Amino acid sequence: MALIKGVHHVALKPTASEFPAAVRFYTEVLGLPVKMSWGDPDLPCMMISTGDNSCVEILPQTAADPMPVEGKFAHLALAADDVPACVEAVRAAGYTVTDEPKDVVLAGKPVCIAFCRGGAGEIVEFFCEK
Repeated sequence: MALIKGVHHVALKPTASEFPAAVRFYTEVLGLPVKMSWGDPDLPCMMISTGDNSCVEILPQTAADPMPVEGKFAHLALAADDVPACVEAVRAAGYTVTDEPKDVVLAGKPVCIAFCRGGAGEIVEFFCEK
């Protein structure tokens, strides 16, 4: 019996100056809803729903933060039905597309992927199983 049911959230810890762009990227550019927020009203911690039971958690980093950032995650992969549409949305909003949509085969399964930089400079992958 597996102990893990799936991904609950991926945490992103932008600096205070990166925070607004990080929130804008996920909520406005990608259209994801804030599921909950707490803490400082000016720099709230928040869970942004990715459309299933998982979330992107945004935790603003401050100078007084007792938990230093040890590095950003390798990338955040978001499931998508239309990878080219995701790329066009981020490009139109002024974000950097690092890898254009392409079809690849992973473990014998065809997928379409693309990568961009998010609001805090993180690498975001759009991933569509075909």
